[in-house]
Amino acid sequence: MITRRLFTCCAWASALLMAGCGGKILYPHYYVLELPPAPAASAASPRLPWTVAVRRFESPPYLRQGRLIYRHAPVEIGHYEYHRWAEDPATMVTSAVMDSLRSSHVFAFVKSYNGQGQEDYVLSGRIEQLEEIDSSDGVRVAARLSADLVDLHTGAMVWTGEAGETLRVQSRNIDSLVVEMSRAVQKSIDRLVVSLNNGMAANSEAKR
Repeated sequence: MITRRLFTCCAWASALLMAGCGGKILYPHYYVLELPPAPAASAASPRLPWTVAVRRFESPPYLRQGRLIYRHAPVEIGHYEYHRWAEDPATMVTSAVMDSLRSSHVFAFVKSYNGQGQEDYVLSGRIEQLEEIDSSDGVRVAARLSADLVDLHTGAMVWTGEAGETLRVQSRNIDSLVVEMSRAVQKSIDRLVVSLNNGMAANSEAKR
């Protein structure tokens, strides 16, 4: 782990009694992914005459618990008890993907999926990885996203993609960890959207 492990002689439910055990009361710290708004696209950028609805991205159960995750080995996952996400990463990633799709100017309209099936396409995605990775040569963060696009008129999957990024953490503290996680997620989103846009452009040419 980046910071030293926090040991207490009392459970979290009995935190108010910790002073009698020689420790201090520990409170959670909350963090958000810093995903900057996508740059505005040129008004002259071409748009395809289709609409896309974006489902909320899924994530592994251990990410949905709200704690920052670290990994010492491929089969061992741990979490920071007192360092947590203020907002579910899946929600933040979904919003950032929609923002990036709107900025790319590929689709005529981008909206949240509501199940009514009035769109041309629906995009489904998943956070495959978002964690700190500890090894003998240092600390890194890894982010990896996957997604697929389905044509609601035919039911066919017209595109599928995956993108990820691993970055080294230079400063051994949680703030730096979250900054690098944010960079890794943003790079993954950028690559995923570029792949999607290229796939849609190829589909458009094929339909002509």
